[in-house]
Amino acid sequence: MKQILQSLKTGDIELAEVPVPRVKPGALLIQTRRTLISLGTERMLLNFGKAGWIDKARQQPDKVKQVLQKVKTDGLMPTVNAVFNKLDQPLTLGYSNAGKVIAVGEGVFGYKVGDRVVSNGNHAEFVCVSQHLCARIPDNVSSTSACFTVVAAIGLQGIRLINPSLGESVAVMGLGLIGLLSCQILQANGCRVIGFDFDHQKVELARSYGIEAFDLAQGDNPVDLAMNFSYGNGVDAVLITAATTSNDPIQQAPQMCRKRGRVVLVGVSGLNISRDDFYKKEISFQVSCSYGPGRYDTAYEEQGLDYPIGFVRWTEQRNFTAILDLMAAGKLRTTELVSHEIDFDDAQRAYQMVSTAKDVLGLVLTYDDSADTEMKSVKIGKVEHISAAHPAKPIIGLIGAGNYAGGMLIPALAKTGAVLKTIASSGGVSGTHIGSKNGFNISTTDASMIFNDEKINTVVISTRHGSHAHFVCEALRKGKNVFVEKPLCLNFEELAQIEQAYQEASKKKPARLMVGFNRRFSPLTQTCRQHLKTGNAPCSIIITVNAGQIPADHWTQNFSSGGGRLLGEGCHFIDMIRYLTDSPIISVQTTSMNNPQLTETPPDTLSLTLACRDGSIGTVHYFANGCKDFPKERIEIFSGGRIAQLDNFKALNFFGWPGAKNQTLWAQDKGQEKCVAEFIDSIENGGECPVAFDEIIETAKITLLAAGMSENSSAA
Repeated sequence: MKQILQSLKTGDIELAEVPVPRVKPGALLIQTRRTLISLGTERMLLNFGKAGWIDKARQQPDKVKQVLQKVKTDGLMPTVNAVFNKLDQPLTLGYSNAGKVIAVGEGVFGYKVGDRVVSNGNHAEFVCVSQHLCARIPDNVSSTSACFTVVAAIGLQGIRLINPSLGESVAVMGLGLIGLLSCQILQANGCRVIGFDFDHQKVELARSYGIEAFDLAQGDNPVDLAMNFSYGNGVDAVLITAATTSNDPIQQAPQMCRKRGRVVLVGVSGLNISRDDFYKKEISFQVSCSYGPGRYDTAYEEQGLDYPIGFVRWTEQRNFTAILDLMAAGKLRTTELVSHEIDFDDAQRAYQMVSTAKDVLGLVLTYDDSADTEMKSVKIGKVEHISAAHPAKPIIGLIGAGNYAGGMLIPALAKTGAVLKTIASSGGVSGTHIGSKNGFNISTTDASMIFNDEKINTVVISTRHGSHAHFVCEALRKGKNVFVEKPLCLNFEELAQIEQAYQEASKKKPARLMVGFNRRFSPLTQTCRQHLKTGNAPCSIIITVNAGQIPADHWTQNFSSGGGRLLGEGCHFIDMIRYLTDSPIISVQTTSMNNPQLTETPPDTLSLTLACRDGSIGTVHYFANGCKDFPKERIEIFSGGRIAQLDNFKALNFFGWPGAKNQTLWAQDKGQEKCVAEFIDSIENGGECPVAFDEIIETAKITLLAAGMSENSSAA
């Protein structure tokens, strides 16, 4: 299928060929009929992409602070690589889609194949959208009108925050798409509406809707006009729908309000607020967030948990439905708002108009209904010939195309010379972009293509944690080598399934399973282990991880998809103790800091105490409540009157250690490339897996026990 993508690095627009997304549980697969280009948002993104580095930095000062912090802790080159990788990722454009349901995901109720629906789907021939971000289109509403729904819902949410009553006067500042739609909604609510803009054509269009509108380019004072409109009392509320860097709207809004009036910002405006203007009249001010309650709430949008209507009357989905009902009743007109209907294949021309045309209001993209709904893969590179002289040549099928895969794992694989054949991702966009950049031949949204391809002998898994065990077992059953990013699994039941699949696979031929415990492959870690081998005394190891906070609703904090930070990342450091001591871990105790406010997520501030068979002990302090100025990872090793200190895999210092030399690397090296290289080399040359299977299973068991799970149950 075709989809519109934008480069954040250059601002260029591409009509890319990507696989049709697979339908997910709780979602709908929709064939697009119409999409609306959001002039304000998409023009801003185009301008940002075309801006130079300095202008990009000026527009995102918060991001600059994060970059400087990362330079301080991780070094210059890792930071530069991370920034470039982020800017290189394609941006999917569009969020106002109307189409037809062609597949219904598991757990979805109230929709069927053939329903016409609106959604916040992108500009693409097919989109997969959560059921709570969709709404059914009434029969008497055209797809062209319906594609205005999401944009109109943005205005509706701002109006709900104003909470206008019958007969109140409301000023709308900015008569673009959202402003003109908001004016009509306010009229339908029984309000008297006055509008302002600097574009004469938009003012005239507002007047055609019965709005008392004024062209500020003529020099009129909007405060005086609003006072006259409200019989000298001041308007009851102001809705700012303009997109400007000027402070004028936020300064004029309280001046034109009555005492205890309301000001709501929906668009973009300078926010140099005069306290005096708001203070003397007790004006309330609020910024409206998108389409309504539920926006950016992963429990609502991704996990399918709805807000009870008795407690939250208007969610984003219910706002969509309210807009469609207004359209069906003829109270919200969009015909006059359509400046152009442009064929989707001519998207480049549409975005040229976004950048240059001044008389554009509503740009609607139209789609061909005959697009191939079965296209689950696309060719993105050339097929490499596999010589019979190298039957063990690794031929890679990779599942998952997230940030780590694209920024670190796949480039590391590309450097090994392995054949990168197929990459699978759920949406298709990231997989196609990363795959074509690194030499993959096929991009797909159907992971079964990888398992069923007899030429692919190695599967690399870099998906969300909750799917690791399933994919590992499937790959082992198909007789393939497996490299899986940590963690191996999320409970003992999954671990038992993996052990069984490995044993069954080993009966046919030697099985190879590798977990991405890259830190043991860091050159500084390996130097530490070499020096530890020179002594016979057990050691004491303290690993301090300044993990930093992540939101409680982040997917890694979810029990089913991420398992929590101990399972997801803490396993790295358990493996480090196992590697440095070269001795099996025989016990683990966990002490976590309880936070009553975060009872629904696994603890992320905790200490582990481990004991090894040779008498060594280890402590892992995994803390999320520290300061970013401190190194993220510090390892201290005490043994036989000697100490080694490893800071952030960049600096290694020895104290009282004969013959050991301090080392400082130019850039942080966590061993990612060497970890991948040794795994690929073991396949090509028939060597042992770089991390023994018994150690992988041992680390998994200790991690699960540390998380409070019982070997007699699947989860604690």
